[in-house]
Amino acid sequence: MTSVVAMTGDEVVATFGAHLELDRGMSPHSVRAYTGDVRHLLAYAESRGRTWREVDLPLLRGWLASMVAARLSRATVARRGAAVRSFFGWALESGLVDADPSARLVTAQPGATLPPVLGVEAATRLLEVARLAATSDDPLTVRDWVALELLYATGVRVGELVAADVGDVDRSGRLLRVMGKGGKERVVPFGVPAARALDAWLEDARERLVTRDSGAALLLGARGRRVDQRQVRALVHRAAAAAGVDDVAPHALRHSTATHLLAGGSDLRSVQEILGHATLTTTQRYTHVTPERLRSSYEQAHPRA
Repeated sequence: MTSVVAMTGDEVVATFGAHLELDRGMSPHSVRAYTGDVRHLLAYAESRGRTWREVDLPLLRGWLASMVAARLSRATVARRGAAVRSFFGWALESGLVDADPSARLVTAQPGATLPPVLGVEAATRLLEVARLAATSDDPLTVRDWVALELLYATGVRVGELVAADVGDVDRSGRLLRVMGKGGKERVVPFGVPAARALDAWLEDARERLVTRDSGAALLLGARGRRVDQRQVRALVHRAAAAAGVDDVAPHALRHSTATHLLAGGSDLRSVQEILGHATLTTTQRYTHVTPERLRSSYEQAHPRA
């Protein structure tokens, strides 16, 4: 086994990546992002004659300053700072370093941005056009319809949807079980329109696409295999164009779900559970897009409104 002193930067980053994947259950995409950010720091340290074990607070501050000078976005700088804090926190806990140089590192928080959303009328038009386009002659049009209905009805991430199996659907209870970030399972409800689309898909259209490669996958492609995220993104863009609404990606439907739930009176905790957010802070991004509801709630509740 390689000693701590002899461990190279590439080796320690690979070990950190394995920790993120196996111990913290992070997705491959998140692991790549975190390890890429740490490698960026270690390359900066190497350019100044330092190894990963010789990184200190002044070097970290210089690294952040170099990114600001390069005009990287606040979001990128904040993300890289968070990744490095996670790395050194793990290294300290694992006994790889004697002190955490990032403990007093301060990074500017990214400015809050308004997620792109569809209005209720636009979302309704998108789904209605998809419903009308769905025909028994082309099972893929039914697949597109049910994918859109589930994305909007449940607010699930596109990766969660494509990973779902037929057995994850409770049709009588109108519930969908998905595996979220960090391997956390949650059950989300869906309404009658999505249930109708699922009935059309599961009782007829899906069976016409099934092959021996289909397995238990809920959503299938033209060759009978589980759809991937790229295919779902493409169908969402096609549907938006066909409906004549703003071009959106699947994640915009998730944002729309959160916004419309809050506008309709749902509380933050419930929306947090539906979306699978780890903290309430993430869900609170959507509260400022419904000022009418805030005013109405204030006027109903405050004694001196």
